[in-house]
Amino acid sequence: MKGLRSRFERWCYQNRTKGISNLMLYISIGSAIVYLMCMFDQSYTLYNILCFNRNAILQGQVWRLFTYVFTYGAGSTNLLLIAISLVCYYSLGQAMENAWGTFRFNLFYLTGVLMMDIYAMIFNTPADVYYLNLSLFLGFATMYPDARFLLLFFIPVKAWIFALIDLALTFTDVFRLLAAGYIAYGFFPLIAIANYFLFFGKDVANIIPLSWRMNLSRLLRRKPKVAKKTGTIPFPTAGNYQATTASAKAPYHHRCTTCGRTDVSNPELEFRYCSRCNGYYCYCEDHINHHSHIE
Repeated sequence: MKGLRSRFERWCYQNRTKGISNLMLYISIGSAIVYLMCMFDQSYTLYNILCFNRNAILQGQVWRLFTYVFTYGAGSTNLLLIAISLVCYYSLGQAMENAWGTFRFNLFYLTGVLMMDIYAMIFNTPADVYYLNLSLFLGFATMYPDARFLLLFFIPVKAWIFALIDLALTFTDVFRLLAAGYIAYGFFPLIAIANYFLFFGKDVANIIPLSWRMNLSRLLRRKPKVAKKTGTIPFPTAGNYQATTASAKAPYHHRCTTCGRTDVSNPELEFRYCSRCNGYYCYCEDHINHHSHIE
């Protein structure tokens, strides 16, 4: 699986300039236009043309499989909240596209749309883009967990805290919908953010602070077995000689600043040093492109 992921990342890097550049800019502008049209047209004509509708899709209106991404916030009366959300999603998507490249980010968003389409068509459930846009925030927080957002425009909060709160609220929505009897739609939030786990893999652990992970690993680490003492055979000429079997820890040349793996514990990994970090910091191949730069 690791080799498959490495080939996938290499393929995305080789084609990083292909695709729709500034994808989230177009989606945010399109969503803003649809929202404003719905404010002035209470019959929601444009929304009814673009929204996801399984019966209409089966009758040939296949554009609905993709155009519902422009219906975010339609029907809401909180204009300020929708405007802030769209600007935020654009900024997060732009940051991910700059880090990943256009091709991989396009693939990330398209995969989320297709997964929602397949699930909604099979189980005949509504499909909306809210939870898919949430995966943008989770992806950004995984790449830059120490980035700060201003809560209420003046309280600085790190991105990983917001990400954990959003994940908790998502799972709360799942349990709430299931408890209300919406079995099929109850699992839709998980499907909508599944591409986040698919694309980031084990890097989702970056949301949890490194100090927490290190403390958890110490708690789960098995204590070494202590060899039982055995009787010694006395030799008159042996004096006070005592055999020593202390084995020092194997030295290493490179150690990842994020995950702590070394070229000794994981010889199959490649290690690089980040030129943007203020200092001599080393990272493994899994984190050289996905870490918070140390200033």
